[in-house]
Amino acid sequence: MRAARFHGHGGPEVIALETVPDPSPRPGQVLVRVRACALNHLDLWQRRGLERVTIPFPHISGADVAGEVVEAPGGEWAPGTRVMLQPGLSCGRCAACLDGRDNQCRHYDVLGSQSDGGYAELVVVPAANVVPIPDHVGFREAAAFPLTFLTAWHMLVTRARVRTGETVLVIAGTSGVGQAAIQLARLHGARVIATAGSAAKLETVRALGAEHAIHHHDQDVAAEVRRLTGKRGVDVVVEHVGQATWTASVRALAAGGRLVTCGNTTGWEAAIDLRFLFSRQLSLLGSYMGTKGELLQAAPFFFAGRLTPLVDAVLPLADAAEAQRRLEAGQVTGKLLLAP
Repeated sequence: MRAARFHGHGGPEVIALETVPDPSPRPGQVLVRVRACALNHLDLWQRRGLERVTIPFPHISGADVAGEVVEAPGGEWAPGTRVMLQPGLSCGRCAACLDGRDNQCRHYDVLGSQSDGGYAELVVVPAANVVPIPDHVGFREAAAFPLTFLTAWHMLVTRARVRTGETVLVIAGTSGVGQAAIQLARLHGARVIATAGSAAKLETVRALGAEHAIHHHDQDVAAEVRRLTGKRGVDVVVEHVGQATWTASVRALAAGGRLVTCGNTTGWEAAIDLRFLFSRQLSLLGSYMGTKGELLQAAPFFFAGRLTPLVDAVLPLADAAEAQRRLEAGQVTGKLLLAP
Protein backbone atom coordinates (compact mmCIF):
# COMPACT_ATOMS: atom_id res chain seq x y z
CA MET A 1 0.00 0.00 0.00
CA ARG A 2 0.96 3.65 -0.20
CA ALA A 3 1.38 5.65 3.00
CA ALA A 4 2.53 9.17 3.90
CA ARG A 5 4.99 8.66 6.74
CA PHE A 6 8.10 10.14 8.35
CA HIS A 7 11.29 8.59 9.75
CA GLY A 8 12.20 11.34 12.23
CA HIS A 9 10.95 14.59 13.73
CA GLY A 10 11.12 17.85 11.82
CA GLY A 11 9.15 20.14 9.53
CA PRO A 12 6.50 19.06 7.03
CA GLU A 13 9.25 18.17 4.57
CA VAL A 14 10.03 14.99 6.57
CA ILE A 15 6.73 13.45 5.38
CA ALA A 16 7.12 11.31 2.26
CA LEU A 17 4.79 9.11 0.23
CA GLU A 18 6.17 5.58 0.34
CA THR A 19 5.18 2.05 -0.61
CA VAL A 20 4.97 -0.13 2.52
CA PRO A 21 3.69 -3.65 3.31
CA ASP A 22 -0.06 -4.02 3.78
CA PRO A 23 -1.02 -4.38 7.47
CA SER A 24 -2.48 -7.74 8.55
CA PRO A 25 -5.34 -7.85 11.08
CA ARG A 26 -5.37 -10.35 13.94
CA PRO A 27 -8.52 -11.82 15.54
CA GLY A 28 -10.38 -8.96 17.21
CA GLN A 29 -9.06 -6.46 14.67
CA VAL A 30 -10.43 -5.09 11.41
CA LEU A 31 -8.60 -4.06 8.24
CA VAL A 32 -10.15 -0.92 6.74
CA ARG A 33 -9.57 0.61 3.31
CA VAL A 34 -9.13 4.34 3.96
CA ARG A 35 -11.35 6.54 1.79
CA ALA A 36 -10.71 9.74 3.76
CA CYS A 37 -8.59 10.82 6.72
CA ALA A 38 -8.92 14.17 8.49
CA LEU A 39 -5.97 16.09 9.90
CA ASN A 40 -5.72 17.19 13.53
CA HIS A 41 -3.21 19.21 15.52
CA LEU A 42 -2.15 15.91 17.08
CA ASP A 43 -0.54 15.11 13.73
CA LEU A 44 1.59 18.26 13.90
CA TRP A 45 2.77 17.53 17.44
CA GLN A 46 3.72 13.96 16.52
CA ARG A 47 5.75 15.17 13.57
CA ARG A 48 7.47 17.98 15.51
CA GLY A 49 8.10 15.83 18.58
CA LEU A 50 6.70 16.11 22.09
CA GLU A 51 8.64 16.28 25.36
CA ARG A 52 8.64 12.90 27.15
CA VAL A 53 6.65 11.26 24.33
CA THR A 54 8.28 8.67 22.09
CA ILE A 55 6.53 7.51 18.94
CA PRO A 56 7.57 4.55 16.76
CA PHE A 57 9.44 5.22 13.50
CA PRO A 58 8.79 5.15 10.63
CA HIS A 59 5.46 6.68 11.56
CA ILE A 60 2.04 7.00 9.91
CA SER A 61 -0.20 9.62 11.56
CA GLY A 62 -3.95 10.08 11.23
CA ALA A 63 -6.66 9.56 13.87
CA ASP A 64 -9.83 10.41 11.91
CA VAL A 65 -10.69 7.77 9.33
CA ALA A 66 -13.64 6.64 7.23
CA GLY A 67 -13.68 3.83 4.70
CA GLU A 68 -14.72 0.25 4.03
CA VAL A 69 -14.06 -2.99 5.88
CA VAL A 70 -11.68 -5.22 3.91
CA GLU A 71 -11.19 -8.07 6.37
CA ALA A 72 -12.28 -8.98 9.91
CA PRO A 73 -10.73 -12.30 11.04
CA GLY A 74 -13.14 -12.54 13.97
CA GLY A 75 -16.16 -12.09 11.71
CA GLU A 76 -17.41 -9.01 13.57
CA TRP A 77 -17.84 -6.94 10.41
CA ALA A 78 -18.66 -7.98 6.85
CA PRO A 79 -16.31 -6.92 4.05
CA GLY A 80 -17.61 -3.83 2.28
CA THR A 81 -19.27 -2.35 5.37
CA ARG A 82 -18.99 1.46 5.26
CA VAL A 83 -17.52 2.72 8.52
CA MET A 84 -15.96 5.55 10.45
CA LEU A 85 -13.49 4.87 13.26
CA GLN A 86 -13.52 5.80 16.93
CA PRO A 87 -10.08 7.41 17.30
CA GLY A 88 -9.51 6.47 20.95
CA LEU A 89 -7.81 3.15 21.67
CA SER A 90 -8.15 1.48 25.08
CA CYS A 91 -7.57 -1.92 26.69
CA GLY A 92 -11.26 -2.74 27.19
CA ARG A 93 -10.49 -4.70 30.39
CA CYS A 94 -9.55 -2.25 33.14
CA ALA A 95 -11.98 -0.73 35.66
CA ALA A 96 -12.20 2.55 33.73
CA CYS A 97 -13.00 0.79 30.45
CA LEU A 98 -15.56 -1.50 32.03
CA ASP A 99 -17.17 1.53 33.69
CA GLY A 100 -17.56 3.27 30.31
CA ARG A 101 -14.70 5.70 30.97
CA ASP A 102 -12.38 4.31 28.32
CA ASN A 103 -10.76 7.71 27.74
CA GLN A 104 -9.36 7.36 31.30
CA CYS A 105 -7.82 3.93 30.59
CA ARG A 106 -4.20 3.70 31.78
CA HIS A 107 -3.30 2.38 28.34
CA TYR A 108 -5.35 4.95 26.42
CA ASP A 109 -3.96 5.97 23.06
CA VAL A 110 -5.12 7.75 19.93
CA LEU A 111 -5.06 6.09 16.52
CA GLY A 112 -1.93 7.20 14.67
CA SER A 113 0.04 7.95 17.85
CA GLN A 114 1.63 4.72 19.09
CA SER A 115 0.03 2.83 16.20
CA ASP A 116 -0.07 3.48 12.47
CA GLY A 117 -2.95 5.72 11.47
CA GLY A 118 -4.94 6.82 8.48
CA TYR A 119 -2.40 8.60 6.25
CA ALA A 120 -2.43 5.40 4.21
CA GLU A 121 -4.54 3.26 1.92
CA LEU A 122 -5.17 0.67 4.65
CA VAL A 123 -5.32 0.75 8.46
CA VAL A 124 -5.88 -1.86 11.19
CA VAL A 125 -8.01 -1.07 14.25
CA PRO A 126 -9.72 -3.01 17.06
CA ALA A 127 -13.15 -4.27 16.05
CA ALA A 128 -14.63 -2.26 18.96
CA ASN A 129 -13.53 0.97 17.25
CA VAL A 130 -15.61 0.44 14.11
CA VAL A 131 -18.83 2.46 13.74
CA PRO A 132 -21.02 1.70 10.69
CA ILE A 133 -22.25 4.69 8.68
CA PRO A 134 -25.43 4.91 6.55
CA ASP A 135 -25.19 4.92 2.76
CA HIS A 136 -26.24 8.58 2.53
CA VAL A 137 -23.28 9.74 4.65
CA GLY A 138 -20.16 10.52 2.61
CA PHE A 139 -16.75 9.21 3.57
CA ARG A 140 -15.27 12.70 3.70
CA GLU A 141 -17.88 14.02 6.13
CA ALA A 142 -17.58 10.82 8.17
CA ALA A 143 -13.80 11.24 8.47
CA ALA A 144 -14.27 14.87 9.58
CA PHE A 145 -16.68 13.92 12.37
CA PRO A 146 -15.22 11.61 15.06
CA LEU A 147 -12.36 13.30 16.89
CA THR A 148 -13.56 16.90 16.99
CA PHE A 149 -17.23 16.19 17.63
CA LEU A 150 -16.36 13.55 20.23
CA THR A 151 -14.00 15.99 21.93
CA ALA A 152 -16.58 18.79 21.87
CA TRP A 153 -19.33 16.45 23.14
CA HIS A 154 -17.19 15.36 26.09
CA MET A 155 -16.34 18.99 26.85
CA LEU A 156 -19.82 20.48 26.62
CA VAL A 157 -22.21 17.68 27.47
CA THR A 158 -20.24 15.50 29.89
CA ARG A 159 -17.84 17.88 31.61
CA ALA A 160 -19.56 21.29 31.45
CA ARG A 161 -23.12 19.85 31.50
CA VAL A 162 -24.45 22.59 29.22
CA ARG A 163 -28.14 23.34 29.73
CA THR A 164 -30.91 24.89 27.67
CA GLY A 165 -30.93 28.67 27.93
CA GLU A 166 -27.29 29.04 28.90
CA THR A 167 -24.77 31.14 27.00
CA VAL A 168 -21.60 29.51 25.66
CA LEU A 169 -18.47 31.25 24.42
CA VAL A 170 -16.55 29.19 21.83
CA ILE A 171 -12.97 30.29 21.29
CA ALA A 172 -11.67 29.93 17.69
CA GLY A 173 -15.03 28.91 16.32
CA THR A 174 -13.84 27.83 12.86
CA SER A 175 -11.30 25.34 14.20
CA GLY A 176 -12.17 21.65 14.22
CA VAL A 177 -13.25 21.63 17.87
CA GLY A 178 -14.72 25.12 17.60
CA GLN A 179 -17.10 24.38 14.72
CA ALA A 180 -18.23 21.21 16.49
CA ALA A 181 -18.77 23.04 19.79
CA ILE A 182 -20.93 25.73 18.19
CA GLN A 183 -23.22 23.12 16.69
CA LEU A 184 -23.40 21.01 19.85
CA ALA A 185 -24.15 24.00 22.05
CA ARG A 186 -27.00 25.01 19.73
CA LEU A 187 -28.23 21.39 19.62
CA HIS A 188 -28.54 21.48 23.41
CA GLY A 189 -30.48 24.72 23.45
CA ALA A 190 -27.68 27.12 24.37
CA ARG A 191 -27.02 30.58 22.97
CA VAL A 192 -23.56 30.86 21.35
CA ILE A 193 -20.97 33.61 21.11
CA ALA A 194 -17.91 32.61 19.05
CA THR A 195 -14.57 34.17 18.21
CA ALA A 196 -12.71 34.06 14.89
CA GLY A 197 -9.74 35.77 13.27
CA SER A 198 -11.02 37.19 9.98
CA ALA A 199 -14.13 38.69 8.43
CA ALA A 200 -14.76 35.52 6.42
CA LYS A 201 -14.41 33.32 9.49
CA LEU A 202 -16.76 35.58 11.45
CA GLU A 203 -19.39 34.95 8.79
CA THR A 204 -18.70 31.22 9.01
CA VAL A 205 -19.32 31.03 12.77
CA ARG A 206 -22.56 32.94 12.31
CA ALA A 207 -23.62 30.46 9.63
CA LEU A 208 -22.82 27.61 12.02
CA GLY A 209 -25.22 29.03 14.58
CA ALA A 210 -23.37 31.63 16.64
CA GLU A 211 -25.65 34.50 17.62
CA HIS A 212 -22.69 36.87 17.98
CA ALA A 213 -19.16 36.78 16.54
CA ILE A 214 -16.07 38.49 18.00
CA HIS A 215 -12.86 39.21 16.09
CA HIS A 216 -10.28 37.87 18.53
CA HIS A 217 -7.39 39.84 16.96
CA ASP A 218 -9.11 43.23 16.71
CA GLN A 219 -11.49 43.18 19.69
CA ASP A 220 -11.21 42.71 23.44
CA VAL A 221 -13.00 39.37 23.78
CA ALA A 222 -13.83 39.65 27.49
CA ALA A 223 -15.09 43.22 27.11
CA GLU A 224 -17.25 42.28 24.11
CA VAL A 225 -18.72 39.33 26.00
CA ARG A 226 -19.62 41.63 28.89
CA ARG A 227 -21.25 44.06 26.49
CA LEU A 228 -23.23 41.34 24.70
CA THR A 229 -24.44 39.77 27.95
CA GLY A 230 -25.34 42.94 29.81
CA LYS A 231 -22.15 42.69 31.93
CA ARG A 232 -23.14 39.21 33.15
CA GLY A 233 -20.66 37.01 31.27
CA VAL A 234 -21.15 33.51 29.86
CA ASP A 235 -22.05 30.28 31.61
CA VAL A 236 -19.53 28.15 29.71
CA VAL A 237 -16.31 28.85 27.82
CA VAL A 238 -15.01 26.24 25.37
CA GLU A 239 -11.24 26.79 25.48
CA HIS A 240 -8.66 24.89 23.45
CA VAL A 241 -6.18 27.56 22.34
CA GLY A 242 -4.37 27.94 25.65
CA GLN A 243 -1.89 30.63 26.57
CA ALA A 244 -2.93 33.27 24.02
CA THR A 245 -6.61 33.27 25.01
CA TRP A 246 -6.65 31.99 28.59
CA THR A 247 -6.93 35.28 30.49
CA ALA A 248 -9.76 36.60 28.31
CA SER A 249 -11.56 33.26 28.55
CA VAL A 250 -11.52 33.34 32.35
CA ARG A 251 -12.57 37.00 32.47
CA ALA A 252 -15.53 36.26 30.19
CA LEU A 253 -17.15 33.90 32.72
CA ALA A 254 -20.26 34.80 34.68
CA ALA A 255 -20.43 34.08 38.41
CA GLY A 256 -20.65 30.32 38.77
CA GLY A 257 -19.39 29.83 35.20
CA ARG A 258 -17.46 26.84 33.89
CA LEU A 259 -14.39 26.94 31.68
CA VAL A 260 -13.66 23.64 29.96
CA THR A 261 -10.37 23.13 28.14
CA CYS A 262 -8.99 20.36 25.94
CA GLY A 263 -5.86 21.86 24.42
CA ASN A 264 -3.05 24.37 24.31
CA THR A 265 -2.15 25.06 20.70
CA THR A 266 -0.52 28.41 21.61
CA GLY A 267 1.25 27.29 24.78
CA TRP A 268 0.61 25.56 28.09
CA GLU A 269 1.47 28.27 30.61
CA ALA A 270 -1.60 29.92 32.16
CA ALA A 271 -2.23 31.89 35.33
CA ILE A 272 -5.31 32.82 37.30
CA ASP A 273 -6.05 35.20 40.16
CA LEU A 274 -7.29 32.84 42.88
CA ARG A 275 -9.40 35.61 44.41
CA PHE A 276 -11.32 35.84 41.15
CA LEU A 277 -11.65 32.05 41.02
CA PHE A 278 -13.13 31.52 44.47
CA SER A 279 -15.09 34.75 44.88
CA ARG A 280 -16.97 34.15 41.63
CA GLN A 281 -17.21 30.41 42.32
CA LEU A 282 -15.83 29.44 38.93
CA SER A 283 -15.11 25.90 37.74
CA LEU A 284 -12.07 24.98 35.63
CA LEU A 285 -12.60 21.65 33.87
CA GLY A 286 -10.08 19.56 32.01
CA SER A 287 -11.30 17.40 29.15
CA TYR A 288 -9.54 14.84 26.96
CA MET A 289 -11.05 13.15 23.92
CA GLY A 290 -14.23 11.21 24.81
CA THR A 291 -15.60 7.72 25.25
CA LYS A 292 -16.83 5.21 22.70
CA GLY A 293 -20.28 5.55 24.25
CA GLU A 294 -20.27 9.31 23.71
CA LEU A 295 -19.38 8.90 20.04
CA LEU A 296 -22.34 6.54 19.68
CA GLN A 297 -24.56 9.15 21.37
CA ALA A 298 -23.39 11.89 19.01
CA ALA A 299 -23.40 9.87 15.78
CA PRO A 300 -27.21 9.66 15.28
CA PHE A 301 -27.40 13.48 15.21
CA PHE A 302 -24.71 13.46 12.51
CA PHE A 303 -26.47 10.76 10.51
CA ALA A 304 -29.74 12.71 10.75
CA GLY A 305 -28.12 15.88 9.42
CA ARG A 306 -28.42 17.83 12.67
CA LEU A 307 -24.62 18.03 13.02
CA THR A 308 -22.56 18.80 9.93
CA PRO A 309 -18.73 18.68 9.93
CA LEU A 310 -17.22 21.69 8.20
CA VAL A 311 -14.78 20.49 5.51
CA ASP A 312 -12.25 23.04 4.25
CA ALA A 313 -10.58 21.03 1.47
CA VAL A 314 -9.63 17.52 0.38
CA LEU A 315 -6.07 16.84 -0.79
CA PRO A 316 -4.51 13.67 -2.24
CA LEU A 317 -2.39 11.53 0.07
CA ALA A 318 0.73 12.63 -1.83
CA ASP A 319 0.10 16.19 -0.53
CA ALA A 320 0.18 15.25 3.17
CA ALA A 321 3.12 17.57 3.82
CA GLU A 322 1.32 20.50 2.17
CA ALA A 323 -1.80 19.72 4.16
CA GLN A 324 0.16 19.93 7.41
CA ARG A 325 1.72 23.22 6.29
CA ARG A 326 -1.76 24.68 5.79
CA LEU A 327 -2.95 23.47 9.19
CA GLU A 328 0.20 24.77 10.88
CA ALA A 329 -0.23 28.19 9.25
CA GLY A 330 -3.84 28.52 10.46
CA GLN A 331 -5.14 28.51 6.88
CA VAL A 332 -7.89 25.96 7.55
CA THR A 333 -11.58 26.55 8.28
CA GLY A 334 -13.06 23.41 9.79
CA LYS A 335 -11.37 20.19 8.76
CA LEU A 336 -8.70 19.46 6.15
CA LEU A 337 -8.80 15.94 4.66
CA LEU A 338 -6.55 13.54 2.80
CA ALA A 339 -8.05 11.11 0.29
CA PRO A 340 -5.84 8.14 -0.66
